[in-house]
Amino acid sequence: MTQVLFVCLHNAGRSQMSQALFEQAAAGRHGAESAGSVADPQGHVHPEVITVMRELGLELGDRRPQPLTRGMAERADLVVTMGCGDTCPFICGTRYLDWDLPDPRDQPIETVRAIRDEIARRVEALIAELEAD
Repeated sequence: MTQVLFVCLHNAGRSQMSQALFEQAAAGRHGAESAGSVADPQGHVHPEVITVMRELGLELGDRRPQPLTRGMAERADLVVTMGCGDTCPFICGTRYLDWDLPDPRDQPIETVRAIRDEIARRVEALIAELEAD
C-alpha cells in the first residue's frame, strides 16, 4: 500500500480534489492525505470545487483545509505538489511529483470541471503506475 500526500497552496481546491479522486479510484488499495503549504489555510474548500465534485457523487463540503506538517510528508511514500513551490518540505528518500495545474479558485465552473477531469486522468495514471510496480 502506497501513501500519497497531495499538496497545494491552501488545501482548498486542487489537493482536495486529488485526494478524493485518488481515494475513490484506489478503493482502499492505497492511502491519501492532502494539505496546504501556507501556515494558515482557508477554512473551507472552494465552493466551485464542492459543486464539481458533487457532480461525481463526492462530497467535499465537510472537509476542512489543513496545513502541511513535516509529519505528513514523512508518512508519505509519494508527495504530489501543485503550485506550492519551495514551501513544500523535502524529505530525503521520498518520491516527489509536481502537477502543474491552475488554481480553481474563483474560476468559471467549466474551467473547474476541466481541472477536475485533468486531475482524474492523472490520478488514474498514477494508480496504474503504482500497481504496475
